[in-house]
Amino acid sequence: AVSGLKPQLGGNAEYEKLELAKLTALLGYEDNARQAQAFAIKNTEGETDHSTYQAMEALIHNLNTMHSRAGAQTPFSSINYGMDTTPEGRMVIKNVLLATEAGLGHGETPIFPIHIFRVKEGINYNPGEPNYDLFQLACRVSAKRLFPNFSFVDAPFNLQYYREGHPETEIAYMGCRTRVIGNVYDKTRQITNGRGNLSFTSINLPRLAIESHGDEKLFFEKLDAMMNLVAKQLSDRFEIQAKKRVRNFPFLMGQGVWIDSEKLRFDDEVREVLKHGTLSIGFIGLAETLVALYGHHHGENAEMQQKGLDIIRHMREFTDAMSEKTGMNYTLLATPAEGLSGRFIRLDKKKYGLIPGVTDKEYYTNSFHVPVYYRISAFDKIAKEAPYHALTNAGHISYVELDGDTCENLEAFETIVRAMHDAGIGYGSINHPVDRDPVCGYNGIIGEVCPQCHRHEGDNGVGFERIRRITGYLVGTLDRFNNAKRAEEHDRVKHGIRRD
Repeated sequence: AVSGLKPQLGGNAEYEKLELAKLTALLGYEDNARQAQAFAIKNTEGETDHSTYQAMEALIHNLNTMHSRAGAQTPFSSINYGMDTTPEGRMVIKNVLLATEAGLGHGETPIFPIHIFRVKEGINYNPGEPNYDLFQLACRVSAKRLFPNFSFVDAPFNLQYYREGHPETEIAYMGCRTRVIGNVYDKTRQITNGRGNLSFTSINLPRLAIESHGDEKLFFEKLDAMMNLVAKQLSDRFEIQAKKRVRNFPFLMGQGVWIDSEKLRFDDEVREVLKHGTLSIGFIGLAETLVALYGHHHGENAEMQQKGLDIIRHMREFTDAMSEKTGMNYTLLATPAEGLSGRFIRLDKKKYGLIPGVTDKEYYTNSFHVPVYYRISAFDKIAKEAPYHALTNAGHISYVELDGDTCENLEAFETIVRAMHDAGIGYGSINHPVDRDPVCGYNGIIGEVCPQCHRHEGDNGVGFERIRRITGYLVGTLDRFNNAKRAEEHDRVKHGIRRD
């Protein structure tokens, strides 16, 4: 403590030299001191590793059992990692992955936290890089547990903010897609720490297209009017939030969670602090919008892909202009729409009737995604959706659906993650079946009979758990999905991994 030196997992020669001198004085002989020191170094790392695993195990178990959200739900939590190359950081990353792979009691898949593994060339993307082994471990764990998802620091719209040695500039996603990094209010603080999304409102794009009756000019006029309305609504909502005082947010502001909140007094308004946050305009159903306007969606041909990009680019230009005009962080969100996908289409079906390719399902397609029922290869889907990530600066995600036990083909799994990186995806993940028999604890693909204990589905009133992803979150059984998302999951086709 007097020297200011301390032991490190990677070794600290100056500390060990000083320690050896102290041990020699204590034990009387340098040989004895060297033996004692070598024994301590050898065993301490193993004990530290074990303790770290237990800490990560406790983190995951606690986040799946605490009921502190809305009084009865586990907290929606996300953790981002993968870039720390120090021995201590690597140990934490390794053990949080291993604890996730082990699962909860009796092999149950953890629902939270959402794990997000950051991928970066020079750090973990290529063989020989310091954390490449952790990237491979992340692929193995995701192939078994659906998490981690993968974020890509090298995507140009993420890389522009990255400064080596400044972890606060590493992109961090929240949950199923939310992203906060750019900061027009204070361009010296374009970071992830101490900020958040203040609110977002989503636009029903298919309705605007239906009402335009194939008239492209009218559609863009309606879109402009709707975006102006939403921007005003977001501004009005910000005014309500901004007039609150530190005492109204004792944890966020009182504990210094938000940038500069530590400078505020108990009765101060939080207006200036909240300006670091974002106000987002979201959208849903690009695929149905294109069908309503032009007869085809963007997965079907290059012309429709360009039309889709034109629409979303137009929206992004609007949010950028609002940011420039107001000095506030207006951003564009590829809305996940857990509930809106069903609600919007129910309203439109009632008002406009059944329109083929538009309102003839139970759900609108998630944001800019290629429709889940459309047959397309994994690599083509990634290539189609990647350009939209660059436009949706408030958040985005792309998924690939695989069939079978992905643990049996980790090379293919990693190939898809690498394809996402190379295409310029910002945030992506791979969906695949994760089944579990709660009676015997078997994890894997289960049909009507458990391969381990040969129990049939529903024996003694106990069904099999079939973990699936609803937008970004895992749900333990399909009956917990709302009707729209159950219909969407039923319609999902598997994406082949053969390159065309």
